Amino acid sequence: MKFIGLDLAWSARNPSGVAVLEGDRHGARLMFSGVLGDDAELLAFLDAQLSGPALVAIDAPLSVPNLTGQRPAEAQLAVVFTRFQAGAHPANRTLLGRYNGGVLRGEWLKAALEARGFIDDPHHLSAPDARACVEVYLHAAMVVLFGLDRTLKYKQKGQGRATLLAAWAEYHRHLVALEQAEPPLTGLATLLAAEPLMLRGRALKSHEDEADAVMCAYVALYAHRFPERCEVFGSVAEGSILTPTLLERWKRT
Repeated sequence: MKFIGLDLAWSARNPSGVAVLEGDRHGARLMFSGVLGDDAELLAFLDAQLSGPALVAIDAPLSVPNLTGQRPAEAQLAVVFTRFQAGAHPANRTLLGRYNGGVLRGEWLKAALEARGFIDDPHHLSAPDARACVEVYLHAAMVVLFGLDRTLKYKQKGQGRATLLAAWAEYHRHLVALEQAEPPLTGLATLLAAEPLMLRGRALKSHEDEADAVMCAYVALYAHRFPERCEVFGSVAEGSILTPTLLERWKRT
């Protein structure tokens, strides 16, 4: 089974991170990670990957019916994760419609995946023959998977260089630890060989996109293995966000 992660740029003019894991509920290996360009390049890559069972986890809004404000998904997630500084940015058609001539890229990608036999269903991801796409939110996922008290400050915007590099060092340590996690993820050596201390500008942003895509893919793997340890905020109709959730919120079965 393939677990595909996409750190999808809101604008098709900006690169998007992508990662492909192969494995099953007991663990997976990173087979590819990198950055892709416009919509045509993204679809060509996905078409080469999607012949069999796959879960596609996308860090971008996939359904946005509201013209302004925020979706119920963001409001519900904020109740749980704001104390970790992991609330999600509001998603609405006015904000996202500023890009791509008013076409919301997440909705476009979801429609393209549905045309290829995928379903937007965050509730039934454990089947070995599943073909589904889901919206994820990495800051909340990292809080849970890495046991964080607050989000890692590894994004370039507004961060001092020392804070940025310290956060990247911690991010890399957590990625290394996934090899011993449950489920385990192997094959990260090439990704982790990059040294953020030596990267700036576009090169550092590409590494960020690539690492985040790997984490999106891992969230798909985790949800496949532990659906009872995940939570869905919102609804498919109004937009949903799937994330690993806090221990006290696990569904006991």
